[in-house]
Amino acid sequence: MDGPFAVGFLGAGQMATALAGGWTAAGLLDLPRCRAADPSPEARAAFSKATGVEAVGQNAHVTACDILVLAVKPQYVADVLAEIRPALQPRHLVISIAAGVTLAQLTAGLGDAVRIVRVMPNTPCLVGASASGYATRGDGPDAAVVGKLFGAVGQAVRVSESQLDAVTGLSGSGPAYVYVMIEALADGGVKAGLPRDVAQKLAAQTVLGAAKMVLDTGRHPGALKDAVASPGGTTIAGLHALERAGVRAALMDAVEAATRRASELGKKE
Repeated sequence: MDGPFAVGFLGAGQMATALAGGWTAAGLLDLPRCRAADPSPEARAAFSKATGVEAVGQNAHVTACDILVLAVKPQYVADVLAEIRPALQPRHLVISIAAGVTLAQLTAGLGDAVRIVRVMPNTPCLVGASASGYATRGDGPDAAVVGKLFGAVGQAVRVSESQLDAVTGLSGSGPAYVYVMIEALADGGVKAGLPRDVAQKLAAQTVLGAAKMVLDTGRHPGALKDAVASPGGTTIAGLHALERAGVRAALMDAVEAATRRASELGKKE
């Protein structure tokens, strides 16, 4: 499968919309053959408006596509799998982005013969900057297809399935942590006298630039931090304030809490 792909989205929420938009921008979707399904009329309307892909209320309609993206909340997965199972054929590849739902659980719902891949992406795929982890049951061509799709909307890393809950806690939930950081940095700028729009732009660009430095240079973040913090200067004073407030431990706790919750959601299924 080289693409463009006929992709069906089971669930037309925020993540499905982001993926469809990103893949469309990357030229990977055969749009006339793509479909989406969601029980919410509002979600269907928003998805179609944003992507140009037809969205309907019946999941069975989506099985006309070759690749099926399972993008529903974990508590709805079992019902959706039962609905689509009779229509699945060897040509279908099921990509699940449902947090915490294991390959074993997906296989139990769809059967041993179905090709299944688990992926944990995040919403920046809409702007081509996603961080995704994925796990497969083997080393066949399906892994290459998933790598191509999710690599087109950011960075895609293959991991063992046992690590996917940690991916959920880190990069899956991580954008929300970073948005809090950007908002707080901007608030600090406003408190220091900057106009709100200027502070927000500077804060967001600072986070973007720092992340790009880590990715492009390959240097450890601690080394890059040390390069900015001159003796007795402004940066080390700010870093001291962060350490005193426990920001580092709070971020670690956030990743741990989200990882634990992802595991709990999977066990409920």
